[in-house]
Amino acid sequence: MRIWTVHPKFLDAKGLVALWREALLAKAVLEGKTKGYRRHPQLIRFREHEQPVTAISEYLRIVHKESLNRGYRFDASKIPGKFVRIDCIEETRGQLDYEWTHLLRKLEARDHQAFVRLSAGTVCAEPHPLFRIVDGAVREWEVVA
Repeated sequence: MRIWTVHPKFLDAKGLVALWREALLAKAVLEGKTKGYRRHPQLIRFREHEQPVTAISEYLRIVHKESLNRGYRFDASKIPGKFVRIDCIEETRGQLDYEWTHLLRKLEARDHQAFVRLSAGTVCAEPHPLFRIVDGAVREWEVVA
């Protein structure tokens, strides 16, 4: 499971679809509706939020919006309620930079055109809008290859 810190606009089609599915699974975990993935480290930052289910729902809204921008038909009914303004989740610059490098490696293998466009040095990693970037290293929970 990867709940990207990186903005979903940078993901290729396969990555965006995977993110949608994985974030929906994360929502089910946070709602207590599944027994799998309960201890997955990617969920720590959502669990620590004062409103974990609302936080993952707002995360999903941005992913859904990106899917619409691309002409996809992700099912918005899977996100409960309406938009709610919540506090951002702090994430570290080190985590964002690590994920950016990780994404570029994936794109190099899966979508060479996207890899070339994003690695040309004119595009900088941007976070998903739910995250506010602060100074710091890669998170301890990250599985660094």
